[in-house]
Amino acid sequence: MRAVVYDRYGPAEVLHVEDVEAPVPGDDQVLVRVHAASVTRSDTAMRAAKPFISRFVTGLRRPRYRIPGSDFAGVVEGVGSEVTEFGPGDRVFGSTGGFRANAEFLCIRESGPVAEMPLDVTFEDAAAVSDGVILALNCLRLVELDGRRLLVYGASGSIGTAAVQLAKHLGADVTAVCDTRHVELVQSLGADRVIDYTQEDFRKGEGWDVIFDAVGKLSFLRDRRAIVAGGSYLPTDGFLNLFLALPTRWIGKRTVLVQLPPRYRKDHVLLAKKLLEGGGYRPVVDRIYPLDDVVEAARHVETGQKTGNVVLTLS
Repeated sequence: MRAVVYDRYGPAEVLHVEDVEAPVPGDDQVLVRVHAASVTRSDTAMRAAKPFISRFVTGLRRPRYRIPGSDFAGVVEGVGSEVTEFGPGDRVFGSTGGFRANAEFLCIRESGPVAEMPLDVTFEDAAAVSDGVILALNCLRLVELDGRRLLVYGASGSIGTAAVQLAKHLGADVTAVCDTRHVELVQSLGADRVIDYTQEDFRKGEGWDVIFDAVGKLSFLRDRRAIVAGGSYLPTDGFLNLFLALPTRWIGKRTVLVQLPPRYRKDHVLLAKKLLEGGGYRPVVDRIYPLDDVVEAARHVETGQKTGNVVLTLS
């Protein structure tokens, strides 16, 4: 099968497409022929081994996992002897939790984060769902959101667009922060109000019960005054935040809450499916590239200017 691979850490140019051996499903696994897969911020960080400490998971000297990509959408090609939920021909989407998705075939456990696609959703849209939904839910479920004021910083990216929609589903009053060109998009996703950070500083306004940093660009130590007493700060990355999580449980009036490592669960994808079917979630796709243009796709992700998700197609 054809797959994106990389054999050393580095820039986007270390990625290339080559023929590799196709996987064989185990007894509890589903074999999926991938039609579309995403390229995420997490993918580019792991490929570049940033931060360096990530190498203790992905391989110290060279990548332990050659095929990148976590989000996918495709058709079930075959199933193991113990699989009962899926059968050949089923259209499915989900996440591998980190690797293997940028390939023509992948295997995933039936009990893993995979579900049937709603009938009216395209493969490209379905491949753009799981990363944002899963990572946003990992953070948002650390707090009670019903009736509380939530600020989503970086509301136009993969995690941010998911967070705005999921927070509304969970009952929050949502203020979204983005740049001028994304204001209308974020409004259309259901935000109660939108702050254009090129025109207004959110720190000078009202305080929020919860601040969710969807892009890893805020600092709790610098921005904590924008959180009301008793409120919480939810970061998506940053090792400093991990160290702050413990002392802020007992010191100060605001807490840092971190979910590390992220959990990739089936119920996350099932919730996404439910919302998609009911019209309560809209995938946001910035650009679509063929598999052979993976280097260009990765470069675009690394600009930090993508809107929603970047998707690869594998016809």
